[in-house]
Amino acid sequence: MLIAIVIVAALFGMLFGFDQGVISGALPFIKQDFTISPFMEGVITSAVPLGAVAGTILAMVTTDRYGRKPMLILGAIIFLVGSVVSALAFNQYILTLARLVIGVGIGASAMTAPMFLAEVAPARIRGTIVSAFQLMITIGIMVSYMSDAAFGGSGDWRWMIGVGVFPSIVALVGILMSPETPRWLTLNAHADKAREIIAKLQPESSPADVDQIITEIRESAKDEVTPSWSAFLKPRILPITSFAMIVFVLQQLSGINAIIYYAPEIFKNAGFSGTTTELLATVGIGVINVALTVVAMYLVESMGRRKLLILGFIGTSASMALVTVATMMNVAATPYLAMIGIFTFIAFFAVSLGPLPWLYMAELFPLRLRPRGMALASVANWFFNFLVALLFPDLLSAIGIVGTFAIFTFFCVVGIVYAIAAAPETKGVTLEEIEHRTYGV
Repeated sequence: MLIAIVIVAALFGMLFGFDQGVISGALPFIKQDFTISPFMEGVITSAVPLGAVAGTILAMVTTDRYGRKPMLILGAIIFLVGSVVSALAFNQYILTLARLVIGVGIGASAMTAPMFLAEVAPARIRGTIVSAFQLMITIGIMVSYMSDAAFGGSGDWRWMIGVGVFPSIVALVGILMSPETPRWLTLNAHADKAREIIAKLQPESSPADVDQIITEIRESAKDEVTPSWSAFLKPRILPITSFAMIVFVLQQLSGINAIIYYAPEIFKNAGFSGTTTELLATVGIGVINVALTVVAMYLVESMGRRKLLILGFIGTSASMALVTVATMMNVAATPYLAMIGIFTFIAFFAVSLGPLPWLYMAELFPLRLRPRGMALASVANWFFNFLVALLFPDLLSAIGIVGTFAIFTFFCVVGIVYAIAAAPETKGVTLEEIEHRTYGV
């Protein structure tokens, strides 16, 4: 049952990743059909993260009241509708509106799915299970790049986007058949149902063990009420709030979504020629992303969160520096050196910067603060995702690939310093123990 639920919840990461990646291959053909400017290119691309801000707020105000499962159902329905309308859009404005709708679904599910996974997972494998969400993001990106390559010869961007309908149907059916999380059930007067689910999720646990889990959940929340926003400014909570938000900001400013959204354009600027070559290079990004995210699911438990985050920023800094220097040299080997740098960046990102912010977000906040705390972190993520997606085409046009990747290199270096100074370690600790250790409650 645990494996089935993890697969279903992680599928929402696939929806997220598919839409992130598919636009990169579709944009060249969309530009031909609708004759759009670089700014409008950024608007179409950034519509999804902008909509995700609204989706995050929607999830924040509903997940405690109605549960984690209903929000995931709604997210799947919204994504399904948005994908159909995107594929059928007859002008750039309908396409932008449809992508805004998709963003709402992605934002809601991207906040709720890691929470769902963290609340069903046993402590000893929670990092691996929550990292499954990031794995499915990378699989979604890889599938989208393959879709782009498959339809690239015909230039049929509608089919590229329309493929996203199929995983959204699977996610919807799967989540309809899944249970609510034991933590939400316990806190909403359904402890007997929670016991049944825990026993199925952790069949090795005795009835006494299950009762102990229920007791810990109740103890962690017994003195808490629905928090005000000022709770996040309290001395014991502000550092965690800041960390959860800043690590997402640095993730976005590393340049990851500039690469994901605009990979063919970047390879073109680096010296590759031909749409097919550019699309095939993006497939390489997708494959590396998936392979190294699988490695991350092991490393997050063996190496721990803190060391892995520091390693990730060191690796991405070196990789971005290589891309910057290679494109500055402008020699015959420039395209291949740039490709090596981008592939290496994706590898380090996949084992560290990709999964860890989502995992930290799901682990660090106390139970009653979790939806709002995760919302704050998610809004920071989506807002800076929006800024990067919106501004990248104009930035590339204004200062070129060298200047643009130099900026990304700088923020990766900032990430090294910040991770050393602020990253906590939460490996192998229950959510209730993290809460007690961090907040003294």
